[in-house]
Amino acid sequence: MPKGFLDTNVLVYQLDKRDQEKRDRCREIVRDLVSRNDAVVSTQVLQEFYMVCTTRLKLKPVFVKGLVHGFENMEVVTISAELIKEAIDASVQNDLSFWDALIVVAAEAARCRYLYTEDLNDGQIIRNVRIQNPFK
Repeated sequence: MPKGFLDTNVLVYQLDKRDQEKRDRCREIVRDLVSRNDAVVSTQVLQEFYMVCTTRLKLKPVFVKGLVHGFENMEVVTISAELIKEAIDASVQNDLSFWDALIVVAAEAARCRYLYTEDLNDGQIIRNVRIQNPFK
């Protein structure tokens, strides 16, 4: 089965009570990938998840830390100096923000077929990774 990289927004929407449709869709995607051991995140995603949950969603840090601990059941790509250099190249070559490019190269490094995010163009293929907007 193909691996899927989960961007921060997909993980955060699982907890966001403001949009039940998005919350349910993201929970479905995560549950499916985790059940097949095909879910991938990066250390960047874990950091962003913590910050968004504790600032925007106003969740307790200790609660969010527990959730981050649970993500260790997924494959976690460590952002290295080499991936940062790759992201700079991908950013320039594909006209992406550095942060989006870092997500793409982390997905590529893990050999993911799909990147689930609402931040890039649905169906676009960047560095052999197909962008899947979970809400399209």
